[in-house]
Amino acid sequence: MDLEAASLYRRTQAERDDQFLSWQRTDRAFFASGACHILAWTCRELYPAQSIGIAAVRAADEDQVFHTFATWNEWAFDHCGWHPADDLVNVNQDFVGCPLVRVEIGADLAEFCRQHYHRMPHHYYDDPRPRARDYVRRFDPPWSWRA
Repeated sequence: MDLEAASLYRRTQAERDDQFLSWQRTDRAFFASGACHILAWTCRELYPAQSIGIAAVRAADEDQVFHTFATWNEWAFDHCGWHPADDLVNVNQDFVGCPLVRVEIGADLAEFCRQHYHRMPHHYYDDPRPRARDYVRRFDPPWSWRA
């Protein structure tokens, strides 16, 4: 799957105001903007034997992150599947047109949501975790790519 910036799928005001409308977007759009953090933590939960980290990007002059993703070694997983982490940061930086900073996230999901004003799973139209599990499983992880 081609790497695309998360902001390409930015929610409309109507989608921000109406959780059902937001929920009806395609999986790629839903997990690019609005539920990327749910996807990242779900990826970590699905692969407990791997050292899956959580990272996010923010504009260099901002405090709040705008896109969250799972990491494994030099790889990152988001709505576009697995890609080199630097490429993921760069495609987002090119799209928004300003320098981005990668932030390693050490908090758990609840603390992250509190700190960064993101929704917990129970704040969505329906529980996004089953949808996220199905989405993560569509992509072979890098540790399975051995020839």
